[in-house]
Parts: sequence; structure tokens; C-alpha cells
Amino acid sequence: MPARPRVIVTRKLPDAIETRMRELFDTRLNHDDKPMDSAALAEAMREAEVLVPTVTDRLDAKLIDAAGAQLKLIANFGNGVDNIDVKAALARGITVTNTPGVLTEDTADMTMALILAVPRRLVEGVKALETDQFHGWSPSWMLGHRLWGKRLGIVGMGRIGQALARRAKAFGLQIHYHNRKPVADDIARELEATYWDSLDQMLARMDIVSINCPHTPATYHLISARRLKMMKPSAYIVNTARGEIIDEEALTQLLETGGLAGAGLDVFENEPRVDPRLLRLRNVVLLPHMGSATIEGRLDMGEKVIINIKSFVDGHRPPNRVVPAMV
Repeated sequence: MPARPRVIVTRKLPDAIETRMRELFDTRLNHDDKPMDSAALAEAMREAEVLVPTVTDRLDAKLIDAAGAQLKLIANFGNGVDNIDVKAALARGITVTNTPGVLTEDTADMTMALILAVPRRLVEGVKALETDQFHGWSPSWMLGHRLWGKRLGIVGMGRIGQALARRAKAFGLQIHYHNRKPVADDIARELEATYWDSLDQMLARMDIVSINCPHTPATYHLISARRLKMMKPSAYIVNTARGEIIDEEALTQLLETGGLAGAGLDVFENEPRVDPRLLRLRNVVLLPHMGSATIEGRLDMGEKVIINIKSFVDGHRPPNRVVPAMV
């Protein structure tokens, strides 16, 4: 690969990152920041030596198979790689990298914000002020639920799950979690966390459930209609991971009928479309996929992308190479 490879970036990145990429590489940017359709992506993949996609770009096996022979690296601007058929890329001799670790604290902050917002009815309170429904303090108006002493069940105890647990513990929540395997003993002691081998049993006993696992074929609709019905009607569910992990249709029905007390959702199953029924519900706090949206986080992501590309161009193994075991 040449010292200044042709790099095509599919979305608008922070100015500092774009400037540095232009300095280092033969870079083509997306100044309009409009998501590429499949035809535009196919053209980019025919021309690029390095492609820098984001979560909004679906690189399936068909697109990857039609890529130009010169495409040797897909440097994903994002932590997850569920938008890329990694196995198809590797079969074509294309290396895939991502940007892990930089969004942990930001996503945990937003998850904790939703855990606070939903039971305490923060958004309802704001709307009450905006619509002139506030007529002074009342002992029985806008009552929510206390967090202290409640059970929080974390689905996925990786970096983000652990960062969330540290925050939640400070608010007096009891920490429970389900994971492929228990965390190290010292982490479990620090967090005073209880491991549940059975997701079903944990869900049935929690007051709040937070989804913090990656989206993979194995976690698609992991929180299925059956599992949602196991939760207590007084329970809340929060999702800042991926919308596809929850059966959104079943969740919406339960929220409409009182089968669940409420939900905080930063991600949706059919993004960017949001089910209109969710928008009408008062017991739901909805955010536009902004859990990782901090300036610091985006800059850190961009720096990791640049390091991955530079390492690859220099003939070294990129530090954030995605291998099949990770997918």
C-alpha cells in the first residue's frame, strides 16, 4: 500500500480529525454528512484503498465482494462492528479495525442519566413546565420512584457495564449482572455485584434492567417477548447498546398496557425510524442515539482510526484489528 493511501470517509468527522487525515493520507471526505446509500458505498469501495465507515453504513457480503482489489482496510469509526460483515471482509483479505474503549465513560454516563430520568419522571416534569401545567408544589403530584435500594440488572458486564455499575452503586442501587462468564473476583468485590448465570431468573427479579451487551447474531432479540413478560410490571428497562437486542414491538405493547413501568431508550430497532407509539407514551424517555455523543469521545475515536490506518500503512498490525473471535 502506498505511503499516502486513498482514504474515503463516509460521514462528517470532527474538523481536527479531518484535517489530520488530509495531512497524512489522500483523503476524500463527506462534507454534506449525508449517509451513503448502497450504490454510493459500492462506488467508494471500488475506489478506496482504505474505507472509514460508521455505524450508519451497512457493509454486507454483497458490497464487500464487489469491492475493488485495492481495498485492504476498513477502519470503522465506532466501537461495534455489527454494521460490517467481518467474515466476508477477512475472506477477501480486507483487514477490519474499530475504536474500542473510548466511549465507555460517555455511554455509562448517558445510561445512568436514563436510569435517573425514567423512574423520577424528569422529562414529564419538563413537559409540564413547557405546557403550563405547573401550579405550585403538591404532595401528591408528579410522584416517581426512589432509586436507593432498588435492584439493577446489567445485561453485559464489559467495559460499559462495569462503568455503569460503579455509577449505580454510588446511587445506592444493588448491582446484579448477567454475562457470558463472571467478572474477575476483585471486580465483583469492588462493585458488590451478584452474578446470574440465568438471564431469565435475573430479569424476573430486577427493578431496573440495563442493556449493555454488543449486538451480534446471538444477541438479536435477546430480550425477547417471552423475557420481557418475565419482568415485574413495576420494572424499568434502559437500552443504550443496540435497538435490535430488544424485541421493540413486544416492548411497546407492554409499555402501552402497563406490563412494564417505563423505558429509557437511546437506540431503536429500525433506526432512524422511531415507532410513533413510543413517541406518544408518557412513561418512556427517548433519545436520538446520543449515548456516545461527546466532543472528547469523537476526537478519541478519530485518533484511533488514524492510528489504525497509519499502523497498517507502515506494515504493522493495527492495534484495534477485529478478529473472528470478537464477532
